[in-house]
Amino acid sequence: MQDQNTFTYDLRDIAAAAEFVLAKAGPRKVIAFYGGMGAGKTTLIKAICAQLGVQDITASPTFALINVYAHPDGHTQVYHIDLYRLRHLEEALDIGVEEILYKSADYVFIEWPEILEPLMPEDVLRVHLENLGDTQRRMGI
Repeated sequence: MQDQNTFTYDLRDIAAAAEFVLAKAGPRKVIAFYGGMGAGKTTLIKAICAQLGVQDITASPTFALINVYAHPDGHTQVYHIDLYRLRHLEEALDIGVEEILYKSADYVFIEWPEILEPLMPEDVLRVHLENLGDTQRRMGI
């Protein structure tokens, strides 16, 4: 079922999914992506970065934990954070995630955000992804 807060898409139409997320985000810049392994979090974030005009090569920050991309406006950063390998909130604090979360001018996209729930800004957009098959995904916001 598709409604105003649910979007089902094929990976060939990932740009439309990225547009949907950005439209739902409005002025919000912190977006948390929930979903199991293979749900399409990284792929969707790459598509959102493309929609924003990011020219940098975007990749999963699973081992680096945080990738930073330049926004085309020249002064905004786009942070792509992957917390899959972290087990404790203190680990996220140690790498400076709290400071990143509250930089109002920057975009912050977080994969595996569960351990950050106590620190999340009130207006964070939560995107829940579900793998429906090889190329089909559903997101709920």
